[in-house]
Amino acid sequence: MAGPLEQFVIKPIIPIEIGGIDLSFTNSSLWMGLGVAVATVLTSGLISGKAMVPGRLQNIPEMLYDFVSDIVQSTLGKEGNKYFPLIFTVFITVLMGNLLGLIPMSFTYTSHIIVTGALALFVFFLATAIGFWRHGLHFFSLFLPKGLPWVMAPLIVVIELISYLSRPVSLSVRLFANMLAGHMMLKVFAGFSVSMGIFFGLLPMVLNVALVGLELMIAFIQAYVFAILTCVYLKDAIELH
Repeated sequence: MAGPLEQFVIKPIIPIEIGGIDLSFTNSSLWMGLGVAVATVLTSGLISGKAMVPGRLQNIPEMLYDFVSDIVQSTLGKEGNKYFPLIFTVFITVLMGNLLGLIPMSFTYTSHIIVTGALALFVFFLATAIGFWRHGLHFFSLFLPKGLPWVMAPLIVVIELISYLSRPVSLSVRLFANMLAGHMMLKVFAGFSVSMGIFFGLLPMVLNVALVGLELMIAFIQAYVFAILTCVYLKDAIELH
């Protein structure tokens, strides 16, 4: 039986090498593509009819839209409308990776730090660029809170700068670690169910079912956390709070 880490190994499906650079189409690429396809169907295909009274399927994208819209409005206010496509895309990208990874024999691309790190760095650099674009050099006042005694300024500036630079690390590691740990636990208990036989394997099987329900909840929570922290970082860049 494959070990619990086997499910995280990136494997080439279509080997491609150009100029000594490995550009193979992998299982990670496949499930990212499937994530795009599922997200497209959810957000576009199911509302193509645009019924006045939405059916069950049309309710799914509308609920997702309203959910993310509430996050943006409550965090950024009316200013957030222009950033809604970005936040919605980030939310759906993370959500698809988390949910599709729960399918047996699938691949969870959000369990790799290179993926979550790339998303976090994109959000970080975008928020920083927006901050400089709107405020110029005044953006650096973000690291020096108003009313702070000057004698404390050197220490506080260093702390605030470290806190700011650690944002992409905390944002990416939180998502990566939750997906990695959760899927490893599912694999371990599934192994217990098989190795302990029909009778003694019932308990780990029941625990595994409960863990799947927990992982479903965590999949949504982690997508929500990633989206709302993106909004918070944008709010800091816009309002310098």
